[in-house]
Amino acid sequence: MDATALFKSRSSVRKYKPQVIADKIIDDILDCARLAPTARNVQPWLIGAVTDKSLLKKLGSMVETGPFIANAAVCFAVFTQKNEKYYLEDGCAATLSIILACQAHGLGSCWVAGDKKSYIEDARKLLNVPEGYTLVALVPAGYPAEAAAPHPKKPKEEVTFKDRKI
Repeated sequence: MDATALFKSRSSVRKYKPQVIADKIIDDILDCARLAPTARNVQPWLIGAVTDKSLLKKLGSMVETGPFIANAAVCFAVFTQKNEKYYLEDGCAATLSIILACQAHGLGSCWVAGDKKSYIEDARKLLNVPEGYTLVALVPAGYPAEAAAPHPKKPKEEVTFKDRKI
């Protein structure tokens, strides 16, 4: 699949097959995340892959919009050093890299917000992430249980412009 087809075919997936993802695929996705662009090349992140079913269940129960996390084969967790000026931008770049790498490997995923959410500290402690890091996003992933078409998007002309907005 070429790069633009990858972007255009992506959709959020919340139902997964009970199929294990090979470690080499998870490792490749983590590698893609660490290669994300970052302001001043600070790379302020700590990016984890949670596959333990009891941890997935705990994460799913603490996230009000994400109980489906419990049924994912893996949940990627993106933390960044909260004292860095561009922690959120850098963490979002890593998150999108995870989502697109999942898509490239035939996995479905869903971006679950972390920043500004009430469960940030609970997730950090659950995953033994050091103090000083904050949760930017969780990305549960797995082999899709059903075909998911991309959600309708606004027309390009409505949300883009060249040079100046008229």
